[in-house]
Amino acid sequence: MQTDPAQHIRDTIRTVPDWPKQGVMFRDITPVLQDPQAFRVLIDLFVYRYMRQRLDLVAGIDARGFIIGAVLAYELKLGFVPVRKQGKLPYRTVSETYSLEYGNSTVEMHVDSVRPGQRVLLIDDLIATGGTMLAASRLLQRLGANVAEAAAMIDLPDLKGSEAVRSSGLPVYTVCSFHETDLS
Repeated sequence: MQTDPAQHIRDTIRTVPDWPKQGVMFRDITPVLQDPQAFRVLIDLFVYRYMRQRLDLVAGIDARGFIIGAVLAYELKLGFVPVRKQGKLPYRTVSETYSLEYGNSTVEMHVDSVRPGQRVLLIDDLIATGGTMLAASRLLQRLGANVAEAAAMIDLPDLKGSEAVRSSGLPVYTVCSFHETDLS
């Protein structure tokens, strides 16, 4: 019988070699979402970590951060706000552009997503280079929020994203990690 919940999550994540391009080991979270026990274990790990942290909102990053973040917000009895890719929100927005390996990308939030001083948990499915997480954090801070922590199911430490997020002064929590050489 397996007793380590984080290891159970890690073992349920599927590794897809050479996707979306040669040399990439894609970490697919859909098996965790499909398995009711694994999904419950994942959400419970986050709930137990954050249930006493006096948070006001959960902000989920487009798109897989929406899945985890919305369920977590529900379980913690908090509101949920989306951090969307550019051009997806219908109301007035603020945006933050960040660098990718080949170009730039932009995330946006509604101008009234958070109130000044609110404590927000920022969540996504994984941290790779950290660019999206850092951009979302800056966006929340520009709106006046206090970002309590950045959280994700998966850390890819070889890409140094969690290190970059921590270097910005934002605490990071991840359930499990995969190194580039990990085949599963």
